[in-house]
This record gives sequence, structure tokens and C-alpha cells, in this order.
Amino acid sequence: MSRIGKHPVAIPQGVEVQLSGQTLTVKGRLGALTTTVSGEVAATVENGAVTITPGSETKRARALWGTTRALVNNMVTGVANGFTRNLEINGVGYRAAVQGKNLTLQLGYSHDINYPIPPDVRIACERPTVIAVTGADKQRVGQVAAEIRGFRPPEPYKGKGIKYADETVRRKEGKKK
Repeated sequence: MSRIGKHPVAIPQGVEVQLSGQTLTVKGRLGALTTTVSGEVAATVENGAVTITPGSETKRARALWGTTRALVNNMVTGVANGFTRNLEINGVGYRAAVQGKNLTLQLGYSHDINYPIPPDVRIACERPTVIAVTGADKQRVGQVAAEIRGFRPPEPYKGKGIKYADETVRRKEGKKK
């Protein structure tokens, strides 16, 4: 029995959930998200909550039960509150700035990196060394943050590069004389 799947997803005020066939649409103040529910599980919207139940007792159906419930919960949370992923830049001369619809990164290369900001994600730089990626879709926010981090991942000797705000970089000792 799925410990996650058996809990219904509460629908907060200001969020509208529609189920038509196997398509689940969630609308809120931050936008609308749509997903297709697998045929192995059944979704119902009743009493201000979304309930997911497995269609059979197969191992795949029980696995999709918890997964589908987590995806629906992320959609409801995303359109109600949104998700944010914070990145920090460490290194002398390393900085970021939002210019129009591009994120301009100076990361010690011979050129600046211009990253086009996707339309479904917002990127803000309060300081030149802090980047905040915000959006309604948790997967999309994480993907954009990972792409930005991928331009210069943190290195283990001095810790220079782009890292997540909650990430700890394992540091190595330098060479000895």
C-alpha cells in the first residue's frame, strides 16, 4: 500500500481542478498546468480534494499510485504558491544579470554566456552573485536551474562556480610540497 498515494491532495482556495477523461488540468493564480493520468490509476475530484486510486493490484499500478499523487500535489502547489530554486555564484569576477529576456552570465570564460529565459519561468538577480529561478512547474524550474548550473559547476578545490543555495560542495585539499 502506498503511504503517499493514500492521502488525498487538498485543493486550496483560488485553485480550480478539472478532470476530463485521463487529462487533469489545474488552474491557479500563477498559471495552468496539465497532465495525463496513467490508465493504471484512477483520479477523482470530490469534496475539495483530488483522490488517486490504483486500478489493479499490479506492482506497476501501485508504483504509479504514489507517483501520480506526487505529480498532482506538485501541480496544485505550483499554481497556488509556485516553486523557487536559488543559485549562488562563487568566484572572482563571476556575476549574472538579467537583460531583457536573457540571463547574461560572466563565468571566467573568454565570452559572456547569454541564456534565453523560457516564457514559463521567471529569473531574477537581486545581487550579481544570486540567481532566483521561479515558476509554477516544479520540473521546469529544476531543469532551468540545472542548465544554468551546468555552465560552470562548482569545482572541489576553491569552490568556484555556480551552486544551489542549499548545496554543500565537498572540498579537496590542494597539492602538498
